[in-house]
Amino acid sequence: MAIAYIRPDKHFGTAYDQLKLITSYAMLNDMEIEEKFIDHSAKRGRTLEEFEATKYFRSHKGATLLVADVWVFGNGVEEIAQAFNCLFKNDITVHFVSKSVVMSKRSSAVFVLGLLDDARQMLQKSSQKSVGRPKGSRSSSKFDIYLEEIMSYLQEGKSVSEIARILGVSRSSLKDYIESRELKKLATEPLVFEKRSEDDVIQKAQCPDEAYKTMQTIYNEGANA
Repeated sequence: MAIAYIRPDKHFGTAYDQLKLITSYAMLNDMEIEEKFIDHSAKRGRTLEEFEATKYFRSHKGATLLVADVWVFGNGVEEIAQAFNCLFKNDITVHFVSKSVVMSKRSSAVFVLGLLDDARQMLQKSSQKSVGRPKGSRSSSKFDIYLEEIMSYLQEGKSVSEIARILGVSRSSLKDYIESRELKKLATEPLVFEKRSEDDVIQKAQCPDEAYKTMQTIYNEGANA
């Protein structure tokens, strides 16, 4: 069983951005997504036990989980490591779509550490950027909470008018949302992903001196901006 976990984040990607990647990945790999969980809860300042996502993972032991990237599991490396532990305990295999790599409790420690370091680098860079959504991403919409349902209805062949009636929303506004995000195209034409290996992730991990140099470079770029 394949399930998808999506957590909108202003620095990395909206629900739409993530669903676009996940849906295309599933189509390319002949995987059928049975459930999609869009987590709109705030994670900062909360323990993992309080997350609805934790309950969701526990109720899907042994599942195959598709996520956009490592950062969806938390705002810091400690949170992400806790999430990894939860996933391993529940024997969940995770496909990190943007990296085209797979992690499970049988993965090597050096690979898992490489993923954590990759998340550390991404979070470090995002903390130095000015506030705003990433280039190329879409701003949030009131229809994002219906994204999972809209995609399902489109794949079933329902018209915009039918979907608008079911959701009880304006047809014209819904039409604009679907067209601006090319949801009909997304339902039939998958994206192309660059294949990566576990070794690619491992080699990208930084030693302390390299991490320090990267941090200094990011800081200097921010100061000169």
